[in-house]
Amino acid sequence: MAQTKVILREDVRKLGEAGDVVSVKPGFARNFLLPKGIAIVATDARVKELEHNKRQIAEKVAKERKSLEFEKARIEQLHLEVEAQAGEGGKLFGSVTAMQIAELLGEKGVEVDRRKIDLPEPIKEVGDHSVSIKLKGDIVATVSLKVSVAE
Repeated sequence: MAQTKVILREDVRKLGEAGDVVSVKPGFARNFLLPKGIAIVATDARVKELEHNKRQIAEKVAKERKSLEFEKARIEQLHLEVEAQAGEGGKLFGSVTAMQIAELLGEKGVEVDRRKIDLPEPIKEVGDHSVSIKLKGDIVATVSLKVSVAE
């Protein structure tokens, strides 16, 4: 039996992801995929347009990734220092929060949203700490933070 080629506009379980060109039975395409707008018929022009769009998106993603890698390298060169009141044993009276770290980064010329700073819980001890900053996707920068006692 003949197959119909369609371009998926949405992810379809057990068939493919959005943007894939797949072969399906004509009835499935005619009665389900096309009327619901899940897929469009794959003509030569549409396939070429799809490939062109995929190339443009890939170039854009590569350019963005390159700028994020540059930003990551810039952040990892920084060494942050903060002074806080501490009691005996190096326990802080308060804590160092993601908001304070974002402000310190801002003073160094790096604007980072505080929600991107991965700090499971506020820092409550004097010493050296490493703080992860999720820039985007799998790109994570690590900055060193030194917490010292305020005189």
